[in-house]
Amino acid sequence: MDARPGTPFPLEINPKLPNELARLAELADNLWFSWNRSARGLFARLDPELWDALEHSPKALLKEVDQRRLEEAAHDPVFLHDYYRTLAAYDAYHGKVRNRAGIPKLREGELIAYFCAEFGFHESLPIYSGGLGILAGDHCKTASDMAIPFVAVGLLYRQGYFHQSIDEEGTQHAHYYDSDFAHLPITPVESAPGQPLEVKVEFGEHDVYCKVWKAKVGRIDLYLLDTDHEKNRPEDRATAHRLYGGDRNTRIQQEIVLGMGGFRTLEALGIKPTAWHMNEGHAAFLVLERMRALMKQGLDLDTALEAVAANTVFTTHTAVAAGHDHFQTEKMDRYFHRYCAELGLPRESLMSLGRTPKSSDFNMTALAARGSRFMNGVSRIHGDVSALIMGELWPEVPEQENPISYVTNGVHVGSFLAPELADAFERFIGSGWNSNLATPGTLDGIAKIPDHLFWSIRQHLKSRMFELVRERVRNQHFGNQGSEAHLDRILRFADPANPNVLTIGFARRFATYKRATLLFENLDWLREIIGDQHRPVLFLFAGKAHPADEPGKEFIRQITKMAAMPEFEGRFLLVEGYDLRLARRLVSGVDVWLNNPIFPLEASGTSGMKAGFNGVINLSVLDGWWGEGYTGDNGWAIKPASETLSDERRNGEESRSLYELLQDKVIPLYYDRDDLGYSPEWIAMAKRSIMTLLPQYNSERMVGEYLERFYAPAAERGRKFSGGNYAVARDLSQWKKRVRAAWPRTQMRSLSSPATRVDFGQVLRVTIGVKSDDLSPDDIVVELLLAPALRELAAVRKRQAYAFKYSGTRNENGEYLFDLHLSPELCGKLEYRVRAYPYHRELSHRFEMGLMKWL
Repeated sequence: MDARPGTPFPLEINPKLPNELARLAELADNLWFSWNRSARGLFARLDPELWDALEHSPKALLKEVDQRRLEEAAHDPVFLHDYYRTLAAYDAYHGKVRNRAGIPKLREGELIAYFCAEFGFHESLPIYSGGLGILAGDHCKTASDMAIPFVAVGLLYRQGYFHQSIDEEGTQHAHYYDSDFAHLPITPVESAPGQPLEVKVEFGEHDVYCKVWKAKVGRIDLYLLDTDHEKNRPEDRATAHRLYGGDRNTRIQQEIVLGMGGFRTLEALGIKPTAWHMNEGHAAFLVLERMRALMKQGLDLDTALEAVAANTVFTTHTAVAAGHDHFQTEKMDRYFHRYCAELGLPRESLMSLGRTPKSSDFNMTALAARGSRFMNGVSRIHGDVSALIMGELWPEVPEQENPISYVTNGVHVGSFLAPELADAFERFIGSGWNSNLATPGTLDGIAKIPDHLFWSIRQHLKSRMFELVRERVRNQHFGNQGSEAHLDRILRFADPANPNVLTIGFARRFATYKRATLLFENLDWLREIIGDQHRPVLFLFAGKAHPADEPGKEFIRQITKMAAMPEFEGRFLLVEGYDLRLARRLVSGVDVWLNNPIFPLEASGTSGMKAGFNGVINLSVLDGWWGEGYTGDNGWAIKPASETLSDERRNGEESRSLYELLQDKVIPLYYDRDDLGYSPEWIAMAKRSIMTLLPQYNSERMVGEYLERFYAPAAERGRKFSGGNYAVARDLSQWKKRVRAAWPRTQMRSLSSPATRVDFGQVLRVTIGVKSDDLSPDDIVVELLLAPALRELAAVRKRQAYAFKYSGTRNENGEYLFDLHLSPELCGKLEYRVRAYPYHRELSHRFEMGLMKWL
């Protein structure tokens, strides 16, 4: 409470940019600054203290900086030189696009629309909570870098995700503050000059109005919907106040605004995407809104679904079934009965789009999967996990063959590679190195960076990290009424002037499966490992637990408790307020990045990629991306224990592996220093980390995969399905209806008795009879799968598939006769199986229908 006398009356006086600096406003309104250090440097130099106080927001700074400081900068030759140089880079970036080899192109007029519930570009636009948002931000930045025709849609949260404080007992407290939209790099969208665009959605019986804002992300636009509209009820105005806040009503309302309101926003602006990407199931109501538009044109439900799905991409990031949003029938009735009434759609027809065989709830992931023909997880392991979790949508198909594929996540290099390392790469690799990451050998020059120079860069980055860590811990400590003397003890190892302590970082969401406290399984062993006075170890922890996640918050309390134990004092620091700024410092400043999730629950993880790019060495469970990225010489791997073990046994086994690696590998290698004060072998591994990870896990590789495998084919498929008044969509939907009706009555049997032992080169004839009154032979594929009988050999000898040919005849029982003349290429003990499944040339995946029969 302000104890000063008198009533405070608000007054805001905004400085006026001198003509010489007029384009600073343009730079402040384009998130290009978030990955251009020279642009951020201009704003920071105007007033460094104010820059930090305003959370590095260029737009806020230009509204708060002293007028005299702007006038000084306008007459400062050095500042003007850097200003014009930055503008030249900005204009060049937005100018003519240089075609880059190996990057596929979309056709003229094609456009990708990307929907996500959160976006993390920079701390100055707080509409993100964690990995999903940061990935979405990197996806947009990369689409801009690659000059892909791309538009993004999300929600504008007035309070964003919560601000975290942690008290002396380790209890997390969530604080919410309203953002001043005038300070954010966004502008209101107008439908006509002076008339803000207004988009309406339905919440059951009443309408809700949304404002629309636009953020510029380099070359692309991001549209953000805001429900804080004066026409709305108070409770509806608060719909988009908090990211992942509120109850199930809030969640369904936010997802209606995102999916349905997002589509209507693009429609109102005359933006016509040719491919649509739903990044996680939060946006799945987009499918229903696009179907509504087509059904109002006269298409039936099934045809509309085919037409919508044809050019839709769905990416799932969830590794547990419980993480998928679902809503009870009553809630769907409440919010969608007007939708059904408008389209003359029975309630069950709507519910069937989101139901799964095991639940009557409406599942957003099921809707997204049914409404898309391109689906993926975000790592190789996660692709397999997603195929298993979602396998019930294709119940007769083995999960390893269902339509779920994967694209491993990537990181935007310009946002997370430390500038000091980028400068060294320019010097030793050459200019333009980051445009040729896909070319083998591009990063070979990293090995030529002198070890002493590489080490000095790494030490500088660690010192800079320590400065921010000390600032955050100091504020946290004094906020909890701690003493100055005790603070010195706590921070004695985090010394920017002497950054020679092995520092291990663990920063991410405090979710239970991430096991933040695995390190504390055996305290006696841990004391032995880190208690050596000559080889000290510092662990840095940071992250937030969702306010409703009590087990996650308990992890924070446990870490606080451990950090307070006399033998661990100063060796464990828990830094509150994890955000993008702190994340950038940590992933570039620590020596080792620790990650120990429960296998296989880490969908991908990208923080370890960012760390690896900066010469930080990963120590991680072989899950998510690290299951692909680990090469044996670029970090350390904790092999997952058997999934059949109890949690206690599993934690015990994997913590033992962690302790052994720390004690036998990590600590000895770091402190095996030569006369120059560093470990040559450590530096070699750090360089190897960069050289192996940067080419493979950059976001340009990721977006390039989406472009080649999903976006371009989806746009092409969309054109085909919409042509001729949706003739292909109509034909395929009718065919599927016929197949679904006929398949339960379709029968298959063997009509031959092939030999069980043959010589190599000998032909084996197999005949299969298929009886189906409503399907033709062209509707059916019969296939033989041949594989080694021994499972041990199956891992090294791939299964082979052989398609039968229709003989052109039916027997007296009305069975179509399918023949196969097989000359196996494998030897030894084999076994074969025979199966049949529906076929249509326009299916996006041969098992799209999920129907299959086995002999």
